[in-house]
Amino acid sequence: MSLNSTRALTEELISQESVTPSDGGCQKLIAKRLSALGFSCESIESGPDDFRVTNLWAVKKGASAGPLLAFAGHTDVVPTGPLEQWHSNPFIPTERDGKLFGRGAADMKTSLAAFVVATEEFLSQHPNHAGSIAFLLTSDEEGPAHDGTVVVCNQLRERGIKMDYCVVGEPTSVDQLGDTIKNGRRGSLSGKLKVIGVQGHIAYPHLAKNPIHLAAPALAELSSMVWDQGNAHFPPTTWQISNIHGGTGASNVIPCEVVIDFNFRFSTASTAEELKTRLENVLVKHQLQYDLKWTLGGEPFLTEPAELSQAAQKAITKVTGIQAQLSTTGGTSDGRFIAKICPQVIEFGPRNASIHKIDEHIEVKDIEPLKDVYKNILIELIAQ
Repeated sequence: MSLNSTRALTEELISQESVTPSDGGCQKLIAKRLSALGFSCESIESGPDDFRVTNLWAVKKGASAGPLLAFAGHTDVVPTGPLEQWHSNPFIPTERDGKLFGRGAADMKTSLAAFVVATEEFLSQHPNHAGSIAFLLTSDEEGPAHDGTVVVCNQLRERGIKMDYCVVGEPTSVDQLGDTIKNGRRGSLSGKLKVIGVQGHIAYPHLAKNPIHLAAPALAELSSMVWDQGNAHFPPTTWQISNIHGGTGASNVIPCEVVIDFNFRFSTASTAEELKTRLENVLVKHQLQYDLKWTLGGEPFLTEPAELSQAAQKAITKVTGIQAQLSTTGGTSDGRFIAKICPQVIEFGPRNASIHKIDEHIEVKDIEPLKDVYKNILIELIAQ
């Protein structure tokens, strides 16, 4: 393999405009490379015509029985934002000052390229490896995530297919490549609360009921509550308001309702049902008339330190000299779906400082080491 193989594929992937839910041809490009290695590749489409999602499931069995190790990730990227604020076209990979710029450079097309080239090199060196290698890719991770990884995982479950290990290529490194592995994620529970009052003239408040005033004491209590203490792997659960909408637009009208959007990021120390019950008890205590709609974005998941995380830490140390730390911080990821059919799921990838930002980039010097880490994980777990 050429030392430039990973970068060349990274640039080819960045060049494909694949804003959610578009795949932009990335999966066909990857499937072509994998098919040449003997992978069986299946494209699974899902979703309505105006939001069609493309998924790829590819698998190659080994020469003998052994575990199934999957690489998982997404080919879609977030929108670019104002093009005039970028210093170069976000879909034309450009190197400046030792960095490769482009939308998806960090999140997560470099990881995808590194997966592919790592697999190519591994198979060249270990043609008689044990176990199986799989790829699970989607174009609906940055979007609603209704028709992406969750659909594939449900189909795999129906087929009786289980993974033993899964490496998700999310950008997890913080200060330098290799410093952080995610071995779990917090859950996400959102609510849209409508507190109902009575509209009226602001000069005659006794003839109205101001829902903003009525809601304020309950919101103050909720914002000061301790939901749990977290545990050895997770920080305490948090509750945050993201939006408040109230008023008619006139300064002399008491509104009839106020709508509050909020979100829990919760650990395994609490369940979604427990959090719902505790919050609604506060609303009842304050005698509010309300309507509340809940959305469970994802349950928390945790992979206890075991073979996969140990193999990843060993690979990272071998390649970078760094002792990676296990972490469960950050938002949700598709790992929450994979964890339902795979007992060991970790996330590892490049630095995340520029993800979703203008001038997203990756350090050029990190590209080959990232590939080498993935290859060494394969060597640790399925070479024999």
